[in-house]
Amino acid sequence: MIRVPEVRLIGPEGDQLGVVAVQAALQQAQDAGLDLVEISPTAKPPVCKIMDYGKFRFEEEKRIKDSRKRQKIIKIKEIKFRPITDEHDFDYKVKNGIKFLERGDKVKFTVRFRGREMAHEELGMRVIEKVREIVQQNIAVIEEKKAAFEGRNLIMIMAPAKKTAKRPVSGDTDDDEEDVIEVIEEDAEPESDDEDEG
Repeated sequence: MIRVPEVRLIGPEGDQLGVVAVQAALQQAQDAGLDLVEISPTAKPPVCKIMDYGKFRFEEEKRIKDSRKRQKIIKIKEIKFRPITDEHDFDYKVKNGIKFLERGDKVKFTVRFRGREMAHEELGMRVIEKVREIVQQNIAVIEEKKAAFEGRNLIMIMAPAKKTAKRPVSGDTDDDEEDVIEVIEEDAEPESDDEDEG
């Protein structure tokens, strides 16, 4: 599979063996009962190492699994309102939003406008302002995206301030957790067009 005339060869113990013909490198790998693996194909000439390829793949997969364990998975939950959401629904949805933020998720608060409601954008702004005020009274948050219109939707995204997130930890509590974030956007509630009417 290595289609170049010469490679820079590294021995099984990591020793530099210089630039050699690819056939000579293959022969050395066979003599050692190992494989010739191209580890840097873009180098001039490409760098190859004599190693046990099966063991290399196993260690690589183990490293990837370990790094996945240390990832923080942050979900984006969406809470939907209407400009005319009644008080009971509003309180219930804001409480849910606070729960998600306490758990360490981001929350996308959306006010959806229909038809002639777009003539009263100030009603949606009042809803968003009220949401912001209640959330900030209950938990330390960062307003990641200020309230702004995207088409017929008024959207604001909030994230928990790092020290307040209460995500349950399974297993060890490693301080060397990586800052790799996988964003999964999902509705926090079943979609229903009529749920907020009235």
